[in-house]
Amino acid sequence: MRFMNLQYVKRFRMELDLRRWRRPRIKLPVDYRLVAWHDSLVQSHADVKYHSFRGEIDSQVFPCLGELDGCERLMHEIQAKDGFLPEATWLAEYAAPGFSRSEYCGTIQAVRTHKGKANIQNIGVLPFHRGRGIGTALILASLLGLHHLGIRYACLEVTVENESAVRLYRQLGFRTARTLYKAVELAHCEMAR
Repeated sequence: MRFMNLQYVKRFRMELDLRRWRRPRIKLPVDYRLVAWHDSLVQSHADVKYHSFRGEIDSQVFPCLGELDGCERLMHEIQAKDGFLPEATWLAEYAAPGFSRSEYCGTIQAVRTHKGKANIQNIGVLPFHRGRGIGTALILASLLGLHHLGIRYACLEVTVENESAVRLYRQLGFRTARTLYKAVELAHCEMAR
């Protein structure tokens, strides 16, 4: 027998007023660089998104983030949106010294929602690369792109349980605009006796 159990996940809708924002300098560790959007990078964004979110709280809230094909569909949907903002969509790349191959290790996308407002979303960094400022650099690069386009407000949503992300967004100047609750269905199986 299988039954569904609803759980409500608390999320913050956060905003940053780019009209009052001081443009910081983006700092990346040695061996890292940011890669601007190109249509050929859809699969790379999807791969990084999948490897960043699988097994994390957000893949429970948004199951597509825990599946590679779900991340691929999501990236194609984002790219096809009228409001997609390539100028604020980035990958982080790591090139280890002595290795001939580099790897993409971070991703971020942005979509205009209204004339002066845009959402940054799917900010993901591979677990091995976390804690090195990669997420901060991605967000700042995206915000610089939004600012350059004349976007006045940058918005994002975050699951409250993701305390390190909430802390980072607050440090970058985001403020909670609204608290949301998302219903998540958890499937449970029970053996018939």
